[in-house]
Amino acid sequence: MRFAIMGSGGVGGYFGARLAEAGEDVTFIARGEHLAAIRQDGLAVTSIKGDVSIHPAQASDDPACVGVVDCVIVAVKAWQVREAAEAMRPMVGPDTVVLPLENGVEAADTLAEVLGKGPVIDGLCGILAWIEAPGHVRHAGVDPFVRFGERDNHSSERISRLKAAFDQARGVSAEIPDDIKVAQWSKFLFICAMSGIGSITRSPIGVTRQLPETRLIIERMLEEIDAVARAHGVAFPDDAAARAMQFIDAMPAESTSSMQRNIMAGQPSELESQNGAVVRLGRAVGIETPTNELIHAALLPQELAARAANDSPGAHNE
Repeated sequence: MRFAIMGSGGVGGYFGARLAEAGEDVTFIARGEHLAAIRQDGLAVTSIKGDVSIHPAQASDDPACVGVVDCVIVAVKAWQVREAAEAMRPMVGPDTVVLPLENGVEAADTLAEVLGKGPVIDGLCGILAWIEAPGHVRHAGVDPFVRFGERDNHSSERISRLKAAFDQARGVSAEIPDDIKVAQWSKFLFICAMSGIGSITRSPIGVTRQLPETRLIIERMLEEIDAVARAHGVAFPDDAAARAMQFIDAMPAESTSSMQRNIMAGQPSELESQNGAVVRLGRAVGIETPTNELIHAALLPQELAARAANDSPGAHNE
């Protein structure tokens, strides 16, 4: 298959490199110093699942030069999805599959608004990876997985073909869940709570899950997200919130979320796509979310300042 990786950071760089290693035709969409390094020296991935170097690697900052592909993997940050959707139009043909791997539960809706419903499927991933240096991605935690499916959960040839491609990739587990919405919201449930508590406390999960005061905030966030999901028709099991808490309790004590790390670094974050989304989606169905609302409001001033700084001239050197 011919793949384009829209956003070749930790997530896109890792999964794209694994697909290229398996023999798929992969083009990395990147920019700045990262793009220059990939073009010159290829893309190197240092991983607990085995290192890989793709050299030479196909890379561009112009989707129009890439042309129509079989699959676009969207691995930009959640707040960049709409802009990415507009930019990727030249790569999306009548048979192209668009697979979002963002945190949150709204990326596929945003992609469908721009590109139409036809190409877009639902997806999620699990991995702890980042750009360590231009042209170099480091994967340091979580056994990497992708889960995806048609938005109405019907079986399709394109989903089977996509899974077959991932199944050939080393260091990746691919799954087609029975209910992609449940899978997506299940990840959102724990990552949103973890992001929220970590961002307001600036502490790793091992600290916040043990303090009674902060553990209670985590539990309240989980309960609110669970209620919003059910109100939106997500067929959660009765113990979804309890399972999410068990997952949080099992995480390495030093774990932090990407949203927390961005906020602590003064960078734009996925606040609006995580705790902000809980508030928005709750209001849409009449569900109150006071804990998530407080966290969103407390972090909003810094978020707006980070967005303003990011939009200033010279702020986009990757």
